[in-house]
Amino acid sequence: MKKVFLVTAFLLAAFSSFAEERSFTSPDGKIQVTVSDNAGKPTYSVNYAGNAFILPSPLGLNTSMGEYVTEMTLLPETAAPKLIEEQYSVKTIKQSKVDYKATEAVFTFARADRPVFDVIFRVSDRDVAFRYMMYPYRDRRSAVIFSEATGFQLSPSATSFLCPQVKPGGGFAGTYPSYETGYTLDEPVGKNGNGEGYTFPCLFRNEDKGWILISETGVSSAYCASRLLGHEGGLYTIGFPQEGENNGNGSAFAGIPLPGYTAWRTITLGQTLAPIMETTVPFDVVEPLYDASKEYVYGAGSWSWIIGMDGSTVYDEQVRYIDFTAEMGYQTVLIDALWDTQIGRDKIEELAAYAASKGVAIFLWYNSNGYWNNAPQSPKGIMDNTIARRREMAWMKSIGIRGVKVDFFGGDKQETIKLYEDIMADANDYGILCVFHGCTLPRGWERMYPNYASSEAVLASENLNFSQGACDNEAFNATIHPFVRNTVGSMDFGGSALNKYYNAKNAPRGSQRRTSDVFALATAVMFQSPVQHFALAPNNLTDAPAWAIDFMKKVPTLWDEVRYIDGYPGKYVIMARRSGDTWYVVGINAEKESLKVEVELPMFAQGDVVKCYSDDKNLNGSLTDLKVKKNGKVQIEIPCNGGIVLQK
Repeated sequence: MKKVFLVTAFLLAAFSSFAEERSFTSPDGKIQVTVSDNAGKPTYSVNYAGNAFILPSPLGLNTSMGEYVTEMTLLPETAAPKLIEEQYSVKTIKQSKVDYKATEAVFTFARADRPVFDVIFRVSDRDVAFRYMMYPYRDRRSAVIFSEATGFQLSPSATSFLCPQVKPGGGFAGTYPSYETGYTLDEPVGKNGNGEGYTFPCLFRNEDKGWILISETGVSSAYCASRLLGHEGGLYTIGFPQEGENNGNGSAFAGIPLPGYTAWRTITLGQTLAPIMETTVPFDVVEPLYDASKEYVYGAGSWSWIIGMDGSTVYDEQVRYIDFTAEMGYQTVLIDALWDTQIGRDKIEELAAYAASKGVAIFLWYNSNGYWNNAPQSPKGIMDNTIARRREMAWMKSIGIRGVKVDFFGGDKQETIKLYEDIMADANDYGILCVFHGCTLPRGWERMYPNYASSEAVLASENLNFSQGACDNEAFNATIHPFVRNTVGSMDFGGSALNKYYNAKNAPRGSQRRTSDVFALATAVMFQSPVQHFALAPNNLTDAPAWAIDFMKKVPTLWDEVRYIDGYPGKYVIMARRSGDTWYVVGINAEKESLKVEVELPMFAQGDVVKCYSDDKNLNGSLTDLKVKKNGKVQIEIPCNGGIVLQK
């Protein structure tokens, strides 16, 4: 028996001393993923179009059952990679119908004589997605994941376009982090933000070879959300939530049953920014977690708070905004914070009935609160408690409330993600849509939760009211979001103001808008969200150009297709969206000099005459007709802080 044991040990040692390495490709063969156990360390790498995009990078888990980062063996293949083909429809994302095709390959890593975890890869023609499946062992049927070794080794010469994570517990009423930080652009890799890493998604330029977008999806109550930690030399690793998030409450790691799965890590690759803007990977690898309780209705709406702030949340002003919303042909009015004290529940019922008589529905604001922040705005103490929440939602259903906007979350811990899920699941029982603010990034939620509508998770329109600096940088920031934040999920920005000044009288005081009216129209298309509460005001019916108001009355919020045309983060964007048979080509410019570029627009036929909303050098907008050249190209000129919209 002793000899048999020695021989077995020798064979295992000999087997593990040679690196096992296996590769597979995307359906079109352009993406190649290689997985290895070199020196006992699980790694993977990604090549695209013959070039290295992700250099050999670490895999592994540190768990309550052990640290599985070293002394690991990649077991021989038990099943060949297989082709996954799926068609699905989600009307609330950037592309309503998706044909998904990917190669799936499973790699099992073991220690000694037992398998520890699988790494499951799904590789489409533009995306790499992978997650871990951890095996049970003996009597262990649950595990705590303390950290992941998962990394992304970029070329040391790559550059980054990132949003630094902030320290927890800061900001308004201690509600940080809330994904509302400015971006650093074109910076060398090897930094770690302000010491806390970066929020997803994270964009990189692989020298002159192309672009890389790194993010995650499939985050539910079954796992925590993560960030990206930067290291010297261009290595970025998965970072779990910070201890101080949510006022220090909750765990900064993840618990899973066994067998159990982690969240998906995603990498989108392209020689241009087209795959980045057009990717659907956040939705491709997830499934609905429950059925929709009804056919939900989406669309445009208005809200008084963005212009009038807290003082506008009063009965008479909401009546005025309901009338304005009806005249615009919009779906909803968002009644923001303090409605419970400044309007009252009985009057909200009256407003809901009055709105319904006008063909308008209402969204109501709530504080997520509980014990994790100090935000004073009410209603409080409702959304954090199952009993109170369901009682409130029953009342909302009885008076016809369309949706809720829940604010001030401040963390990515597993317990906090469960709160999001509980709110959405309960809301679905009562036929209520959910919008989140002061919140985390959505991670596949449009497909996972059928009544999820949108999240802020961006330095959004409220900041334009708060400071002139935000207005001065509006165009710069707006050119980032279509390539980063809005690529992976709906973004409730709440913009497209036509007021010259951010106050209820549109008088020359407070923050002044620097961008043009055409810019406002362009971002109404550029920023994707199925529910859009625009920053328009009743006075715009008389003080804004008629062509601008007419456009905003009809602009869709549901889209069937998106296409990248041209652009560079922080400089300019030209892109297109299709709703039904109608194409909208939109562009904005943040550079000091006017942008002059000839672009090919395959969605238009040669000789087509399209509507053209454009600006002169003084940002005076106009509506004219534009004929597409015989070669199918269009000459576009956009001044600084200006925009363009082509529609047919």
